[in-house]
Amino acid sequence: MELKKKALFNAFGDIEVRKRRMINGNTTNLNDFNNMKYSWVSDWYRQAMNNFWIPEEINLTQDIRDYRLLNEKERTAYDKILSFLVFLDSLQTANLPNIGEYITANEINLCLTIQAFQEAVHSQSYSYMLDSICSPAKRDEILYQWKYDEHLLKRNEFIGEQYNAFLEHKDSFHLMKTIMANYILEGIYFYSGFMFFYNLGRMGNMSGSAQEIRYINRDENTHLWLFRNMIIELQKEEPELFTPDKITVYREMLKRGVEEEIAWGQYVLGNDIDGLTMEMISDYIYYLGNLRARSLNFEPLFEGYEKEPESMKWVSIYSNANNIKTDFFEAKSSFSHLNTKALSRIRFLILLTWN
Repeated sequence: MELKKKALFNAFGDIEVRKRRMINGNTTNLNDFNNMKYSWVSDWYRQAMNNFWIPEEINLTQDIRDYRLLNEKERTAYDKILSFLVFLDSLQTANLPNIGEYITANEINLCLTIQAFQEAVHSQSYSYMLDSICSPAKRDEILYQWKYDEHLLKRNEFIGEQYNAFLEHKDSFHLMKTIMANYILEGIYFYSGFMFFYNLGRMGNMSGSAQEIRYINRDENTHLWLFRNMIIELQKEEPELFTPDKITVYREMLKRGVEEEIAWGQYVLGNDIDGLTMEMISDYIYYLGNLRARSLNFEPLFEGYEKEPESMKWVSIYSNANNIKTDFFEAKSSFSHLNTKALSRIRFLILLTWN
């Protein structure tokens, strides 16, 4: 199916909401907050804006001490997981505008723009973590491990190849595969890494790093919400993208994402981290794979993984960035108290920009 790149200035674009389409529409590119075809965007936008945060809000003083006390397996996992996370969030920041060039619903493009900003904040957050706990030389070594570690490289290639394929083949099917890759990245690919940080936190280690990840995880959940809804809207508007053979392709992508995540967990965590086992990790990722498939109205991928594993219920609890816990307040930096007014002004200025 042909895919049309939207014009930047289009004086003859449609202004009727009923004519708006996710792709191949005739948009004026005007950001009209009062006339949205996709009504869920309003809630998404407000939630994303309310989530605004900056990495330096979190005090990492204790993490500097804790990092040196981690055992070798824990420290290696910390380094490799950060290398993975910072690269793919950087890739997201670079790739989201490529998707936006072909999305012809202006309210969806607003969401993609906010997401790209948040991905940049995530990359800054990882750099802030590394700058705080290690030397510049060690930081650079960690940042570029993905180039030299074959497991990290293979893991990044699956997503990167989908993005590159769309750049080479600008058609609707490759766009849909790129959207699926985003869905997999936000909904499956980060989770063994996230649970590692939460596990450190519940063991009383690296509480600041765990809080950074909570905020990042909260953002990623809104990104997952965005791409899930984009896919659901495309199912309604572009049924030819969801024929049985194409759905098989998307399900296989989800399955590959699950398999890659479990293989990564085996490599970077294995059974060497106190509080986590490979059985716990794989059970949870299989469950996530089924959850993500069902959310798109696809059949489950893996038999016997319909419910959240009892052994992993703590992940959902610990990932809540808004939980009122002692370690949350201890992790908050004095920077945030000194700059409450400054943060409010930043939020106000951003809202002015968007309005």
